Amino acid sequence: METRDSTLNPPLLEVHDLSVRYGKVEALQHIDLTIRQGDIVTVIGPNGAGKTTLLTALMGLLPTRGEVAYCGERLGAEHAVEHRVRQGMTLVPEKRELFAEMSVEDNLLLGAFDRYRGGHRDHLETMDHVFSLFPILLRRREQSAGTLSGGERQMLAMGRALMAKPKLLMLDEPSLGLAPLIIKDIFRIVAALKSSGVSILLVEQNARAALQVSDYAYVLENGEISLSGPSAELANDPRVIASYLGLGGKHA
Repeated sequence: METRDSTLNPPLLEVHDLSVRYGKVEALQHIDLTIRQGDIVTVIGPNGAGKTTLLTALMGLLPTRGEVAYCGERLGAEHAVEHRVRQGMTLVPEKRELFAEMSVEDNLLLGAFDRYRGGHRDHLETMDHVFSLFPILLRRREQSAGTLSGGERQMLAMGRALMAKPKLLMLDEPSLGLAPLIIKDIFRIVAALKSSGVSILLVEQNARAALQVSDYAYVLENGEISLSGPSAELANDPRVIASYLGLGGKHA
């Protein structure tokens, strides 16, 4: 159970007893998770643990049991993805899902479409902010997304999500398939986003980097939370070191 100090920043997202089933398979079981305003929270764990399923469920793309509250509003099956996006929840999926034939700039503008449709006209200002975070995108703004490197595509996917001006940015394996120097850059930007007031839920296999950049962490194994606590504490926990940070580990 979540036991963080309630006198700190108020909760933005509260998850209680969340379960997800695929047919007869229980993919997630009794998940309790809290993200406070301005926090970076990470979920680490092995392949197949249910990390992507958790993000997909939180976005309303899977039927769930349990309770999810966002900004004090309880979210149920009647709250579709569109509603959650309008309320400030944004997901950057593992596959990035960019429009390869469209330019970098047009991909970014698509991220602001729902805000524009809602009457907001701050997309150019927001794009300038995205370019300040990802200067390479400014230099590539006329290129088609399909011509970008893997790291640039990840930056574009994150930038497109930020065009929606989210309160909660959910990142699914942002370091996947990237070179070490690019991974370092991605996590530097994740840390910088915190100062702009965006709360982040970071799902990662790269436990070392995720624990360094986050405030609070959960370990998800076999669909259940096996450990949770401040990231600095988990980084020194012998069980986490042995399973995820040891010299023989995949991401060491």
